Amino acid sequence: MPHYILLMNLTEKGVAEIKDGPARVAAAAKAGEAIGGKMLAFYMVMGEYDYVAIAEGTDDETMATFLLGLAKDGYVRTKTLKAFTVEEFAAIVANVP
Repeated sequence: MPHYILLMNLTEKGVAEIKDGPARVAAAAKAGEAIGGKMLAFYMVMGEYDYVAIAEGTDDETMATFLLGLAKDGYVRTKTLKAFTVEEFAAIVANVP
């Protein structure tokens, strides 16, 4: 399955309702599983972003739908990176002329 790195920042609404943050993370993980994905890791971080998550998804379209749902809820804004495992990386570079 494709892997994704989610870089997230809290919105003003997310900060105002931060006490509910852990429950929202659990709900998002459950929603991701319902569409065939899986949260592999989640971290609250310090620096440019507030949260970082690593997830698997069935495909880009399904992940985009999930991320739009997160954005719609209004607690976080996301930047998403598609990630490649070392095995996928090796297969990609094997095709470089």
